[in-house]
Amino acid sequence: MVRLPLTPEEVERGQRLGALLRRARGERSMLDTALEAGVSPETYRKIESGRVATPAFPTIAAIADVLSLSLDAVWAEINRPEPALGQGSSRRARKQLAS
Repeated sequence: MVRLPLTPEEVERGQRLGALLRRARGERSMLDTALEAGVSPETYRKIESGRVATPAFPTIAAIADVLSLSLDAVWAEINRPEPALGQGSSRRARKQLAS
């Protein structure tokens, strides 16, 4: 089976998920977190680094449980709307839209 390339939006959601997991993990080690969640350390590392942008729901549910994150909080964080143009967007993005 050929996997379709990720969209930019999926890549961004994966990056936001990884950032949320890093913040929630705090000083705890990746290894301990992964093992407690029943996820391979390599998979956990890839999720946290954003390399796996669309992990399986049971995987995220297990990690969220270990990190005491509600799935509602995870969902809200990874699906938050992007700022509108002129509200913190980059100059480059505005330039691209103008051309």
